[in-house]
Amino acid sequence: MRYFAELSYQGTHYFGWQRQPGQISVQETLEQAFSTILGVPIAMTGCGRTDTGVHARQYFAHFDCEKALPEAFERRMNKFLPSDIAIHRIIPVHPEAHARFDAYQRSYEYHLSFRKMPFEQNTCYWYGHANRPDPDLVQSTAALLTAYSEFFPFCKSEGAAKTMHCELTRAEWIFDDEADRWVLHITANRFLRGMVRLVVGMCLNVGLGKTSLDEVRHALDTQTLLKKSQSAPPQGLFLTEVLYPYSF
Repeated sequence: MRYFAELSYQGTHYFGWQRQPGQISVQETLEQAFSTILGVPIAMTGCGRTDTGVHARQYFAHFDCEKALPEAFERRMNKFLPSDIAIHRIIPVHPEAHARFDAYQRSYEYHLSFRKMPFEQNTCYWYGHANRPDPDLVQSTAALLTAYSEFFPFCKSEGAAKTMHCELTRAEWIFDDEADRWVLHITANRFLRGMVRLVVGMCLNVGLGKTSLDEVRHALDTQTLLKKSQSAPPQGLFLTEVLYPYSF
């Protein structure tokens, strides 16, 4: 039987989702917990990678298990797992359902605060610099992205992606003046490795006058790297929604 696990996690103490030799990952932590509770080896396939320190409000992973799941399985898993990982649902699915390849849309948020918030130091990027980016330029830069479908300038150099094609349907900053917080909302069918954090860094650089909007446009038109490329810190990034062509 194949199952989808819907979960969320705070990524502060993990080296991303994917198993890595000698490092603790969300995937390894889940596989060990599921294998212990079910009494059989369990391998999990996630809906995508998240980097070290990045969080997920909604994440899906699939696993196969021939034996019946025990009673109150979700509750037992949540008691066994560390406090920074939560299982929300275990969903029986058809045998060919795939958490990664069947997902047709993913959404992220990036949280940036101009106030130092001690209780959010691991879940929001505190922008403590004297010069504040121009919000109009920041918004215009994000809006530019939806006119393109190839994103080589926003892929980590060590990324192994075979294609740079992504279908962006939203790239928008929401400015909360009362909370003194900016949040980037970005949605696409897929994302390149490190893409969202590079997009945030690029928006901030344009807003600060370090890079021009014309330079960004030229990099996208020619699919070349920006001269000044910056990746925003990981703690502000959340995977927030993953959609599938079937309902749960």
